[in-house]
Amino acid sequence: MKFNTKYLPLLLFSTLAFGVVLGGMLHFPGRADFTAKNNSKTKLNTLIDFIDTEYVDAVDTDSIVNLTVDNILAQLDPHSVYVPASEQQQVMESMKGNFVGIGVNFYMYKDSVAVIKPVENGPSAKAGIKSGDRILYADKTKLFGRKLPTDSLFSKLKGAVGSNIELTIYRKSERKKLKLKLKRDVIPLKSVDAALLLSNATGYIKINRFAETTYKEFMQNLSALKQRGAKSLIIDVRDNGGGYMEEAIAIADELLPNKQLIVFTKNKKGTIDKTFATQKGSFEKGNVFILINENSASASEILAGAVQDNDRGTIVGRRSFGKGLVQREIDFADGSAVRLTVARYYTPTGRSIQKPYSKGNEAYFKESETRFENGELYQKDSIKVSDTLQFKTKKGKIVYGGGGIVPDVFVPLEVEHGNGSTAYLLQSGIVGNFVFEQLDKNRSAFKGLTFAQFQSKMNQTEAYFNSFQKFIFGNGLDLKFGKSKSLVKRYLAAEFARQLYGERSYYEIILKEDAMIKAILKK
Repeated sequence: MKFNTKYLPLLLFSTLAFGVVLGGMLHFPGRADFTAKNNSKTKLNTLIDFIDTEYVDAVDTDSIVNLTVDNILAQLDPHSVYVPASEQQQVMESMKGNFVGIGVNFYMYKDSVAVIKPVENGPSAKAGIKSGDRILYADKTKLFGRKLPTDSLFSKLKGAVGSNIELTIYRKSERKKLKLKLKRDVIPLKSVDAALLLSNATGYIKINRFAETTYKEFMQNLSALKQRGAKSLIIDVRDNGGGYMEEAIAIADELLPNKQLIVFTKNKKGTIDKTFATQKGSFEKGNVFILINENSASASEILAGAVQDNDRGTIVGRRSFGKGLVQREIDFADGSAVRLTVARYYTPTGRSIQKPYSKGNEAYFKESETRFENGELYQKDSIKVSDTLQFKTKKGKIVYGGGGIVPDVFVPLEVEHGNGSTAYLLQSGIVGNFVFEQLDKNRSAFKGLTFAQFQSKMNQTEAYFNSFQKFIFGNGLDLKFGKSKSLVKRYLAAEFARQLYGERSYYEIILKEDAMIKAILKK
């Protein structure tokens, strides 16, 4: 059965929106202690205890509590959420910026743990694990042929720093099994994907989320770019759903002169907390560009709003998500947590960029899909803003509140004579799956190639484009790429580069024809 392509953008929007939800959940200034002060609030506890001890059938009261908490929070706003213990640990590891493990990127391929690429200088790389290897056993635990859930699989590979693990590997290229002993170590989870010079004087930094280490990573890369001659800076927060607001504020501080307002928050009591730039800014001069799209949210919008409202730089792209709520976390003894909205934040001109959520959570998150349908992603004139929510910067530029950051320079969704379905498909995981399978069939085809030779090879061949078209048809997607050949070939080459050479190589290819980058460099 063929998949109706008119529904494809909805599917892919849902996938990308998860990052927005995640970022929204983690956009908070700190944790809170919670103690019930009203005896009437013990009613719920009494009821649960009564069910637990007296109800005629066996009942999992934990699941009832979780469902109750979910239902309560659903009556509030889309970003007040309950996070089960099983998810909380993974979320916090992501935002901490590291975890303890063996250091390998893997893909579940035909019920086997297939290594995409070991992390550079990690335990797996040091032990000699290679791309394409299958991990058959972790100690004596069988990992293949079992359809293990991801969290269960991770638990087998993680452990304490310095703890030993023996992996049984099948190396397809040599058709043999190997037993390798590793010591688990701290593995960094980078929030800066790439930093490179796009021209002699234009630096580029891609931030995928705002974690505990983001500001530190940003400063290290900014310093390196400045040493190489960067005078202008592009910060890419497309598809960045947010994270810790302090990290975004710290980066904004590096760009803004002393005493300029970065952001302020207002809570239920009307208390206003303002945050200003300090004297420490290391990039207060030179052109600044912030790249945003419909999945840039929360902390990403704080950074973009601070730059736009202070007339410090140019916002390029498409209207951002529109998340202007601040959460605080309450941790529970079982490892779960609630993140509750405790304030709204406002950009320096005083605008709230929070989009409406009065119609419920489902309508709130589907609003991004509506932008696709009403043409906003293709035409700036289709962006609906309210004249009553106009604000002015110090230099008189009009900016808007009420639903995301509207860019100064609009750049439509990159379709290259194809359609939006193709554009979003190319940013989904299906491209990575296809590329891994192609490499798995004949990894030796790229053996010994320099990056320049690899690029030449990819430019000259149509084989992977044709195979990808067949792959898409074979997966039930009725998408024809004839009108988008150059776009598809670029994303395929970039993904091959990522799996063969690393993340930086992906961006070196993808950015060469990037529409937003072109809009900046031609200025």
